[in-house]
Amino acid sequence: MEKTYNPGQIEPKWYETWERNGDFQPSGEGNPYCIMIPPPNVTGTLHMGHAFQDTLMDVLTRYHRMKGNNTLWQPGTDHAGIATQMVVERQLNAEGTTRQALGREAFVEKIWEWKDQSGGTIQNQMRRLGASVDWSRERFTMDEGLSRAVREVFVRLHEQGLIYRGQRLVNWDPVLQTAVSDLEVESAEEQGSIWKLRYPLADSDESVVVATTRPETMLGDTAVAVNPEDDRFSHLVGRRIRLPLVGREIPIVADEYVDPAFGTGCLKITPAHDFNDYQVGLRHGCEPINIFTEDARVNDHAPVTYRGLDRYEARERIVADFEAAGLLEAVEPHRLMVPRCDRTGVVVEPYLTYQWFVDLTRETQTDGRPGGWSEITRPAIQAVRQGDIRFVPENWTKTYYNWLEEIQDWCISRQLWWGHRIPAWYDADGHVYVGRDEAEIRERHGLGADITLHQDEDVLDTWFSSALWPFSTLGWPERTPELNTFYPTSVLVTGFDIIFFWVARMIMMGLKFEDQVPFHEVYIHGLVRDADGAKMSKSKGNVLDPIDIIDGIDLESLVAKRTTGLMQPQLAPTIERQTRTAYPDGIAAHGTDALRFTFASLATTGRDVVFDMGRVDGYRNFCNKLWNAARFVLMNTEGEDCGTQGGDIELGAAERWIISRLQRTERTVIDAIDGYRMDQAAQAIYEFIWDEYCDWYLELAKPVLQGEASDAARRGTRQTLVRVLEATLRLTHPIMPFITEEIWQRIAPLAGDATGTLIRQRFPVPEPGREDTEAEKEIAWLQRFILGIRRIRGEMDIAPGRPLPVLLQNAGAVDEERVARHRQALDFLARLESITVLPTGEEAPESALALVDHLEIRVPMAGLIDKEAELGRLDKERKRLADELSRTEGKLANDNFLNRAPADVVQRERDKLSEARSALERLNEQRVRIEQL
Repeated sequence: MEKTYNPGQIEPKWYETWERNGDFQPSGEGNPYCIMIPPPNVTGTLHMGHAFQDTLMDVLTRYHRMKGNNTLWQPGTDHAGIATQMVVERQLNAEGTTRQALGREAFVEKIWEWKDQSGGTIQNQMRRLGASVDWSRERFTMDEGLSRAVREVFVRLHEQGLIYRGQRLVNWDPVLQTAVSDLEVESAEEQGSIWKLRYPLADSDESVVVATTRPETMLGDTAVAVNPEDDRFSHLVGRRIRLPLVGREIPIVADEYVDPAFGTGCLKITPAHDFNDYQVGLRHGCEPINIFTEDARVNDHAPVTYRGLDRYEARERIVADFEAAGLLEAVEPHRLMVPRCDRTGVVVEPYLTYQWFVDLTRETQTDGRPGGWSEITRPAIQAVRQGDIRFVPENWTKTYYNWLEEIQDWCISRQLWWGHRIPAWYDADGHVYVGRDEAEIRERHGLGADITLHQDEDVLDTWFSSALWPFSTLGWPERTPELNTFYPTSVLVTGFDIIFFWVARMIMMGLKFEDQVPFHEVYIHGLVRDADGAKMSKSKGNVLDPIDIIDGIDLESLVAKRTTGLMQPQLAPTIERQTRTAYPDGIAAHGTDALRFTFASLATTGRDVVFDMGRVDGYRNFCNKLWNAARFVLMNTEGEDCGTQGGDIELGAAERWIISRLQRTERTVIDAIDGYRMDQAAQAIYEFIWDEYCDWYLELAKPVLQGEASDAARRGTRQTLVRVLEATLRLTHPIMPFITEEIWQRIAPLAGDATGTLIRQRFPVPEPGREDTEAEKEIAWLQRFILGIRRIRGEMDIAPGRPLPVLLQNAGAVDEERVARHRQALDFLARLESITVLPTGEEAPESALALVDHLEIRVPMAGLIDKEAELGRLDKERKRLADELSRTEGKLANDNFLNRAPADVVQRERDKLSEARSALERLNEQRVRIEQL
């Protein structure tokens, strides 16, 4: 093996080998195990959330593959309607043209060209991460097979009356000029205003004052609402308002939705431009009036004065006109939640428009057929209630129920050109025909060539095709062998933020079209945040590219990467400053395995995954530790007798101990992975490799290999070294696949194991019969003995290599037997000159003490240290600590510091004070002991 661990050399080699050998494909044997990858956007690159999620899925996939399951991890990408269209539109704009100038057909062709040229980025990044997906089965939501499935589902739902076209309020992006889903809308608190407008009554000189944060929408007001319990306005209910600037008369209605404490207690109702107002309007029979065009300009339903104005220009004009008429009561500052499209940053407008919807709310249709609630929504709720699907952690079940029980019909149409075009056609009279293609429609409805049909211009919501992902990727609507084998799938691994938008809809569609749940378990993981717990975003400048952590990146390249392509270029100087402070030397190369182990260690049951580069550094050291341990084992076993050809084998207490500890670790890791606790699996592996195998067993093996021992004992030690390491590599492989494969290729032949690749070996199975409680007790005693001596050396500043005489008091028969049995290990690891058991009652000289239960381990101080020099050293250290103590006490006595410093800074000072006092106390005790020599 190479002297230095170099992940950049071994990782590409092994991934290419696995892929070339077909190691990622289902074996065709064993019980099926299937995971569907949440399809990343085809436009995208691998961000930290993807890398975290892919690591968890790959751990599960490799684990079940090694357990003998017929394992499929299904890959693919999503066509990402809005995101992809925006990317290509920007390219066209840079070339001085637009999609409108190009035309729909040519524009869609342009997108396919772009996909073919730039596609594959995220797939290659997944390869770098070690994702063992079956690339031979890769799918794309716009490929012909999936497109056919989308059309089939749409047509069947429409035939059953569960898809309809209607006029509803939707989230509307005036820049993209399309409906957008709730997931594409980010609401954040911003500074705004409340305008208080006076509305005169139509039949008297009285008036009411309404409060609004969007005065421009008053052009579409159709009522004023008050709370029925509000005595201030009960006498006005049923009377009419003459709407200022417009002249339309509108009623005053009583509705419990109105909060009497907000604003003035009178609420203007604009059903066409507010979701809550829309519901109020429905209850009171108010006809919605849409006052905006698709690009958020005032349309012809408003007075001529305001037509053509942008919504914010109209706001200024309307407020000015109210003021001129003496009807502007007040303008007050107000912080409010503002919804913006995450793609364009523009404020989303509630907009009344015709769209296609999936019925999810009706118990029964008007013609008596089952409605969407009974056909789609209720079965999805029951599947979880009955235990057919289990959420991990279980608390997310409540989130799932809350959303489904408050569900609205699903708007599935988007006003885009890229996506699955809605399979509906219109004739000249506006009649709608839905079918799989135009030929089918003409044949079914007897429409001749003389009747012109044009297809609906809209495309389907990206989430519509994603909802079919678990069965469409396996060949549905055909009854393929893959569909019969792998559906229902085993587990869905995803973030909590798309339980509503994706998880629930897959459950709905899977039950509807396959009459089975799409997966048995839903493993919900947290969202990756930076070391301060903040969400990672380009605008904050805290985004990390996982490939940069794997390969490393210099500071200047990192700064350029973080400050290029910002939606808010003015943030670049701040982001540059933060980056130079956080990463003064750039980011070092860590390799994939260290990053994967970091992700696994962070996979707790919490909502947030706080990513700290320090942990990756630590796990890079862990990889080095494993590499160096393997080199030690190989140097002591290659070309030596490891017992594979026979011969007597003698296993000492250390061998029986490490084998026993391995069995317990295997059981812990299996239980952890089965319970989706990758953090606990990682911790168990780390502690076994670092603390037990490397720090203890390798050291305990040295006296046997290098000292006086029988051939059988040496053979037993060598065999244990290689067999325990080989099993540990199999145990660790799902989390750290590359380094384990590289080492296993050298270790496996020595252990007498199978050839081939580690990825296809069997996962370790713990053998309870090899657990050895007595050996564990014996080695625990030995460890405490050695650690006690090492602590004394540290406290007394005795050189590590200086042999020490040791006196034993209160030694029982078992202690004396253990000392005799492990004398070689004690001398070697504790660097002992002699061990003397003191007779009962004999007083020991002044000495340092360590305890192992009742056994007193004493190291006489006389002659071991230069008394005067040690006293001088202690006095110097005591003075340093006393000065530090005084400074910290002074700081904590300063009210100005206590009041102004952040709480965590104050707490750090208090911790520092406590540590300094404790250290000083120990030094004082040590000085007393030295004085007595």
